[in-house]
Amino acid sequence: MRHLLPLTRYLLFAACLLSIPSMAQEQKGITLSGSIQSDMLIPQSDEKIGAEKTEDFQTNTYVDLQMQSHYVDAGVRLEYLEHPLPGFENDFKGWGVPNFWVKGRLGCAELTIGTFYEQFGSGLILRTYEERSLGIDNSLLGGRVVVKPAKGVTVKALSGCQRRFWSWNKAWINGADVELGLNEWIPSLQRTGTELMLGGSWVNKHEKDEDIFTDATHRLNLPTYVNAWDVRATLNKGPWSLLVEYAQKTQDPSFDNQYSYDKGTAILFSGSYSKKGLSLLLQGKRSENMAFRSRRSMIGTSSFLNHLPAFTQDHTYALAALYPYATQLAGGEWAWQAEAGYNFKRKTALGGKFGMNVKMNFSHVRWQGTTFYQDLDIQVTRKMSQAFKLTLMYMNQRYNKTVIEGEGGMVNSNIFIADGKYQFSPKVTLRTELQYLTTAEDQGDWAFGLLELSLVPHWMLTVSDMYNVGDTDIHYYQGGVSFSTGAHRLQLGYGRTRAGYNCSGGVCRYVPASRGFTLSYNYTF
Repeated sequence: MRHLLPLTRYLLFAACLLSIPSMAQEQKGITLSGSIQSDMLIPQSDEKIGAEKTEDFQTNTYVDLQMQSHYVDAGVRLEYLEHPLPGFENDFKGWGVPNFWVKGRLGCAELTIGTFYEQFGSGLILRTYEERSLGIDNSLLGGRVVVKPAKGVTVKALSGCQRRFWSWNKAWINGADVELGLNEWIPSLQRTGTELMLGGSWVNKHEKDEDIFTDATHRLNLPTYVNAWDVRATLNKGPWSLLVEYAQKTQDPSFDNQYSYDKGTAILFSGSYSKKGLSLLLQGKRSENMAFRSRRSMIGTSSFLNHLPAFTQDHTYALAALYPYATQLAGGEWAWQAEAGYNFKRKTALGGKFGMNVKMNFSHVRWQGTTFYQDLDIQVTRKMSQAFKLTLMYMNQRYNKTVIEGEGGMVNSNIFIADGKYQFSPKVTLRTELQYLTTAEDQGDWAFGLLELSLVPHWMLTVSDMYNVGDTDIHYYQGGVSFSTGAHRLQLGYGRTRAGYNCSGGVCRYVPASRGFTLSYNYTF
């Protein structure tokens, strides 16, 4: 009976939540809406992959409720992580209402009280956001005002403390941001269809001093105020787009930089060209000592106030994403990315009967002569017939496991991928993936296969296996079925999950190995 308590408590909680959608209606100018997301696991032990069964039932459940009206909006989030999924233990454990807010609008002003998310520019000095797959929710609790006093002018000011799991860090965060759309004021820019935006930001962190010693007798004199500022310019004209941004941070000794008193700097640029049939992208970034947290002694992904884009591609194929890059905020890095895509027209020598798309991407990250990461991939997508489309991809990767994970040396790999989709009828589609990764380092070669059958509009069935051909000789098999109807989506699965890193945009979370039954439910009302 004791083992059923977590599941029973969750079912009672879920029953209450499912009664909420009846409120989702519009009356007298007030709209109620929201969403439910619940991911569950019934874990099993598996010594071969290192999976441990710590509980009989685990779940991450989130419920968002919003009310919108002409002048006032409000929202609240309920979270149930009393028995969290693998990789979310310890600080994630708990349940309650961590996010709540009220927003009022009057004329050109908007005021938010409670918890909120904000990003200044590219996020070099401030980006608070939620990414549930990574266990990130670093919202601010306090107040924010947004004013648009004139056409093309936006001014923001905020003050608050940052969420850390089920509490808030004691440091107080203040900030301001101004953006000017010059094309709204200059007729010549309007006539030529040119958009020019200038922006500037400032963020201040006030954190009390604390006892941190370099040795038994020497105590660090820590700054209680840390300031960061950012300037940027964005230019858009026709198919062209250009962004240039620079940020600087004052002395901020922390665990990340081994309590160095050096200043932090970051500069980036991003240029792109997009026209029918052709796209080009070139990005570059240099950053040094730009780890900026609301708590100087923290480690891991917690308590970051800012975000530095990785400028590496986020891969969705399993083996291409096996060694993902994590932005190195503590020290420094040069990061470059270039991408080109071209559509060959139908009924041409290279385009064939149905046309063909070719895309090439190159990423390179290094610092002081050491390569952190490099990725060169070429992807070709061609419709072979009215019913069959084929995508082929080759990727060459260099992954410095010592820099990114702490040990393991440089992993050099070549990855080959074939992805075919055959449409039997308007309602029946079968997709197949075959992937192979070859490397002489780490655990050796990997193979991956997937079959995905889609039965529109309700059903999807998937089976896959990721197999280590090299040292471990382990199969990571997965099988699942999903059902969708209206705003509901239910997915049931069973299989093994390999221990590794789940990454998005250069931010990563370690996920331990697991095996068991999974159930996911999503509903938007």
